Amino acid sequence: MPQPSTGFGEELRKRRLEAGLSLTALSGSVHYSKAQLSKVERGLKAPSRDLARLCDAALGAGGTLLSLLAPETTDPPVDPAPGFVHEEDWIMQLSPDGPNTFQPLSRRDAIGAGAASLMAWRSDSAGPASPDAGAEMVEASRSLFTHYRRLGQTVPPGLLLPVLIAQTHTLRELSAHCDSGTRRHLLALGSRYAEYVGWLVQETGDERAALWWTQRAVDLAAAGGDRALAGYALVRRALITLYRDDAEQTVALARRAQSRVLPPRIRGLAAQREAQGHALSGDRRACLDALDRARALLSLQDEGTDEPVIGTMHLPDPVGMVTGWCLVDLGQPREASEELDRQLALVGGDAVRTQVRYGVRRALAYASAGEIDHACDLAAPLLDGVEAVGSATVTTDLRRLARALARHANHSSVRRLGPRLGTLSRPSTI
Repeated sequence: MPQPSTGFGEELRKRRLEAGLSLTALSGSVHYSKAQLSKVERGLKAPSRDLARLCDAALGAGGTLLSLLAPETTDPPVDPAPGFVHEEDWIMQLSPDGPNTFQPLSRRDAIGAGAASLMAWRSDSAGPASPDAGAEMVEASRSLFTHYRRLGQTVPPGLLLPVLIAQTHTLRELSAHCDSGTRRHLLALGSRYAEYVGWLVQETGDERAALWWTQRAVDLAAAGGDRALAGYALVRRALITLYRDDAEQTVALARRAQSRVLPPRIRGLAAQREAQGHALSGDRRACLDALDRARALLSLQDEGTDEPVIGTMHLPDPVGMVTGWCLVDLGQPREASEELDRQLALVGGDAVRTQVRYGVRRALAYASAGEIDHACDLAAPLLDGVEAVGSATVTTDLRRLARALARHANHSSVRRLGPRLGTLSRPSTI
């Protein structure tokens, strides 16, 4: 929990007086009560990071107030998962009425555990695959991948993960029986499957497994001659630090992924992530500079690949949407809500996960701007989607929304929304 901060309170009072604002005026700007601001200034009440962001923006402090708060998390650094495990077996247990489990083992450990005797069959007993068979597998798997990503917009991760893991395994194993050209295509496509598995695993709240799968994606891509995906793995690691509210590590990882040797799309996605990190620290200028870089890079067409696109495929204007996202963290909720209004109008209705992710942030923007009834009106129809997609990352913003609305508990719209919002904003247990 945040602790009372005398230093923060003193700096807040100093900057408020320098700006010529009374407590009443600042209260009206940040939509926190005058009494709460007074307690924060006197060091009697802990400031939340959301309050610090809003005060930073209202007083033009450029992130200074935010920097006075101790980090909320003591999580260890986000390090990459171990490298390639030679002769690795994957064991998956499917349950009709409970959680599914997945475990990688070295083949020596699998034999020692007796796993190899459980109704096992092996693909390496087959002869070489014909070029036509390999090409047909690539084409079919690409088509399936597009369908799975669309389906991932409407169902919980747990329903898709088993089939995605199995498909990744199939591509990996078949690559060992094909000619070199087909092998490269199979491994490249397998790496995209593995990367998507990593994202869905993060949606369940398992950061460690998400990193493991991201590293598997890097391994598969490298085995097929593609070293660029290692750059995108840094962007994925930066997403984990972003949700930990770790601005410094988010920016550092994202900058490492902007090497000129990497394709423009990866560098553009990294620049977007860098912008989100700067927004967390309250640095508006650096944030907007990174967004400009992202737009320029993402406008370039990567050539020489027909593999599925890396990153989101459901945002018509990804930089515009991320701009709205960043403005919330920069403590500028009115600008954020206007931008998110524009961007969400462009997203297809079948992209439920995307609508929910950015829709909850839009509701948070309106709540932070003091438009409580409108925030509740926007949030209410999203809750069915929140429940359907089962996203641990969306739940992070949902908790922020619940806290923002809790300051206005007497509003009838908050009382109506509160019980279900409270239930759904608990950490995911998928």
